Amino acid sequence: MVMSLNIKEWPTPNQDERPDDPQKIDILVLHYTGMVSAKAALERMRDPVFKVSAHWCIDEDGTIYRLVPEEMRAWHAGLSYWRQRHLVNDTSIGIELVNPGHEFGYRPFPPPQMDALIYLASNILARYGIRAANVVGHSDIAPLRKQDPGELFDWARLARNGIGIWPRATMEPKFEPVALDLGASGSEVLQLQKNLFEFGYGLSCDGYFGTESHAIVRAFQRHFRQARVDGIADGATRAILDNLLDQERDEA
Repeated sequence: MVMSLNIKEWPTPNQDERPDDPQKIDILVLHYTGMVSAKAALERMRDPVFKVSAHWCIDEDGTIYRLVPEEMRAWHAGLSYWRQRHLVNDTSIGIELVNPGHEFGYRPFPPPQMDALIYLASNILARYGIRAANVVGHSDIAPLRKQDPGELFDWARLARNGIGIWPRATMEPKFEPVALDLGASGSEVLQLQKNLFEFGYGLSCDGYFGTESHAIVRAFQRHFRQARVDGIADGATRAILDNLLDQERDEA
């Protein structure tokens, strides 16, 4: 992709050193700002009272703001988990996408914004060698409290441009198993939980489909099955998860 980038400096005090012996930067986290305007979001991330920030922010017109140097730790992930990592801020790069979010009029992410994201994210992945399954949304790493960037975000387009993982094809099961929902229990629930944990989500593998499992299935669907975000692990949702795990195992 050849494009003219508009990058503006927007330094924030909301940052600190990565750990003294930092692990390799190996996660890219995508967010939406969830505020009424770009101005409000940018001011919030520069206000020391709120203690939030990201390394980058991309406006809807494609303007890119650099807030935190990548060698520093931005404060974007909060309480989070991905692939047995509880302190996601330590080893991640965070990108905020200007969008009012579910609270203020959630809408699709416009082409100039997506074009700028693809350019920026491709550069980040190339520099750090971040693997496909470690390109995640805020809802993936904090599924009980976050839902961004949400079901209108075009994860498939990113994957077509080499950013992130996506099912190889629309997955429909050969037969429709019993859908797993709140209150279900047994070996099928346990296997689902183990698969979600293997893929990266943090949850208890206890064989009971409670509110935690329900929230994590919803987060998985927001990312990988956006037409159905209901937290019910039907056959198609489970087939998509199996397909993604097969891709991950092939890569390993």
